[in-house]
This record gives sequence, C-alpha cells and structure tokens, in this order.
Amino acid sequence: MADKNKAEEELRKLSIEMQYLEQTADALQQRISMVNAAATDLTYANMTLDGIEKEKENSELLVPIGGSTYMKVKLADSNKVIVGMGAGVSIEKTLAEAKTTLKERLDELEKTLNAAQQQFTQVAERINSGRSRLETLLAARERKP
Repeated sequence: MADKNKAEEELRKLSIEMQYLEQTADALQQRISMVNAAATDLTYANMTLDGIEKEKENSELLVPIGGSTYMKVKLADSNKVIVGMGAGVSIEKTLAEAKTTLKERLDELEKTLNAAQQQFTQVAERINSGRSRLETLLAARERKP
C-alpha cells in the first residue's frame, strides 16, 4: 500500500512538473519567434541602409508607410539616419554609425536567440524524459490489481 501511495505521489508530482515544463516550452517558443521577428526587421533595415549607401542625393525612393502603401520621396542626405534608441527616443547618426548600431543589436539578438534555443532544448529533453517516466508509472499502475 505504501508503494502504491508513493507511486501515486510521484505520478502527481510528475504530472504537475510536465504541465510546468510545457508552459515553459511554449513561453520559450514565443520568445524565439519574437527574437526571430526582431532579427528579421534589423536585417531588412541593414539591407535598406546598404541600398541607400549606393544611392546619390536627390534619387527617388519608394518608402513604405504601412498597409502595403508606399510614397515616392527624394533622398536629401544619404549619410544621415534617424535611429530609434528605445523609450521613444531617436537620434541622428551617420549611415556608418547606424549600420554599426544595427549590427550590434543583431549580435545581441543572436546571443539571446541562442540562449533561448538552448533553454528550449533542455526543457524539451526534460519533457521527453518526464513523459517516459510517466508512461512507465502508468504502465506499472495498470499492471497492479
């Protein structure tokens, strides 16, 4: 009887742990998706700066204004870029400085992404081992009268 209670207790604890691990895995997947989206945004911004670097002043450009809508504008100064710094603050930088800032942000995002992916892998491994243990406990419970 004591073994049955011990097995039931382990089964209950394991079930709770599995729920927690699955919630953690979901949260990590969401974080990975958000970091990937931010990295994609920075990559596009950097590619745009690369393209602008090749343009001459007064070149006509199409600038996206949202909703798949664009506006034709003339490039006044290809060496000045306004860069958002966070908390609603933006500053003017040279094109080279802006590209350096974007590269630094992209490097940080890659570190964050790698850490989140490692955490996700660890959680997934724990989920798999927990499921195996859960199946073993359930099978043993089914065998006992």
